[in-house]
Amino acid sequence: MEDTGRFEIVVVVCADVVLLDLAGPVQVLAGAGGYRVRLASVDGRPVRSDTGVVLGVDCALSEVDTPVDTVLVPGPPPDRLGGFPSALLAGIGRLGETARRVTSVCTGAFLLAEAGLLAGRQATTHWSMCAELTARFPGVAVRPDAIYVRDGRIVTSAGVTAGIDLALALVEEDLGPEVARAAARQLVVFLRRPGGQSQFSVWGDVPAPRTPALRVVLDAVAAEPAGDHSLSGMATRARVSERQLTRLFQRELGVTPGQYVARIRVEAARVLLESGDAGVETVARRCGFGSGETMRRLFLQVLGITPTAYRQRFAYS
Repeated sequence: MEDTGRFEIVVVVCADVVLLDLAGPVQVLAGAGGYRVRLASVDGRPVRSDTGVVLGVDCALSEVDTPVDTVLVPGPPPDRLGGFPSALLAGIGRLGETARRVTSVCTGAFLLAEAGLLAGRQATTHWSMCAELTARFPGVAVRPDAIYVRDGRIVTSAGVTAGIDLALALVEEDLGPEVARAAARQLVVFLRRPGGQSQFSVWGDVPAPRTPALRVVLDAVAAEPAGDHSLSGMATRARVSERQLTRLFQRELGVTPGQYVARIRVEAARVLLESGDAGVETVARRCGFGSGETMRRLFLQVLGITPTAYRQRFAYS
């Protein structure tokens, strides 16, 4: 696992660590080059992952000299949180005090919090554990919908494949965007998701509607984002009043009709910006925004980034 490189990364491996939370980021870093990656367990002995795969490690935490460049902490499954060895937490705290950068994947945020590294900071974890992180550590400002959150030198990421997004962001920061794009291409993933972007796309985030009339409207919006999706047009399609349609959206989806249409159009525009070279005005017309300025305003509202900046940073080329 050890390699020569400008940046030394120590991956802290705890018992029952989620294998993909560890393997994804390590694969990105190894593929990018420029890193010396070492795995460290609390006692220097091999560690069994959540899948039963036994992981060899390079050293014990106590054997790692400080400072290191980056500490990376993946965590165990949600049902195996708690009861962490004091030596593990002390080792994370010791390395984290002097490291240039401290990062976590998924429930690794709980380890950082217990080690005292997240107090007064913003952080994220797997969406299903955000409420638990808030309850256990009220001094942490938890952002439940982010892919990853950067607060100074602390970077926490959401669950599972979000660790890959985190690692690609580290590579881009350390070695430049072209190296990060090459690493993403080698792994057949897209270098595309900004850290503040939701853990979910709108397609997976919206519950299945119970009312047939609402299903008709949602299907029509998804099939043709640029179509006539004014409130009156959607109400006519659903054969209900505008007032009733608004009630259905708010009761079953928690958003207004206009908010839903805007999010669908933003998602459609993201696909075109990532995969094509059409101009912003053209993308705006194709996705039903009417103008580039309208699309820009909604991108900032939904994603926190302009369409132009989104394409420059996350387009796959």
